[in-house]
Amino acid sequence: MKVKEIYSILDEEYHFSSALSWDNVGLLLGDMEKDVKKIVISLDATSEVINKSIDEDCNLLITHHPLLFSPVNKITCDDYIGNRIIKILSNNISYIAMHTNYDQYGMGKLAAKILGLPNSDVLEITHGELDEAIGIGEVGDLKETTTLGEYTEVVKKAFHLPSLTVFGDKNKPVKRVAISPGSGKSMVDVAVEKGADLLITGDIGHHDGLDSIEKELSVIDAGHYGIEKIFMEDVKGYLETKLQDVKVEIISSEAPFHIE
Repeated sequence: MKVKEIYSILDEEYHFSSALSWDNVGLLLGDMEKDVKKIVISLDATSEVINKSIDEDCNLLITHHPLLFSPVNKITCDDYIGNRIIKILSNNISYIAMHTNYDQYGMGKLAAKILGLPNSDVLEITHGELDEAIGIGEVGDLKETTTLGEYTEVVKKAFHLPSLTVFGDKNKPVKRVAISPGSGKSMVDVAVEKGADLLITGDIGHHDGLDSIEKELSVIDAGHYGIEKIFMEDVKGYLETKLQDVKVEIISSEAPFHIE
């Protein structure tokens, strides 16, 4: 099976063309015509992940976060981005990134499902309207009101997290919950507008958290990796279903610097 065929299968579900304008997704390095026998899936194209891809003799690397965001003026081994690019290409590995396209068609709904958030709606709509809305994150009402302290334990258990950063009074009632995996500073006001009592996200700074409390929104910061790690097994499972009659091995690569 060729890279272009796997790309097409991914595009059927996660629609590369839907990526936000500032993003960089799709085939970023390599050859659409290359044959693929082994795939590595990871959240980031770190040096460790690239080395593992080389050791595993993989032909295709798929990540959530793009290795290439900004224009590259030079590609040398002295630069950490350039060194990764050289390693990928010199080992005949093609590289696909699926970032905000996956966020809109996979991440939010899956995170809400894992959390057990029933009948959720899109938090921030980017495409379409009402029933056909596509966007970032999800928001929905719990079956029963709980407290911030109690729900913190639910989040830790759902995403297998040893610890969280929480902004808010642990005794505050929580009924309406918003979740936006990844970096969610920009989603605070959106969550407030949607009437959420709590926003679950990542990369919330101290002052951002305090400002959220002033807006009567509690925040659980699960870290950038803490929720988005669900990308790996989800895409792996999707490809395994689609490629079950094809001899392609798929490996999910956990980041070594995160300890569960």
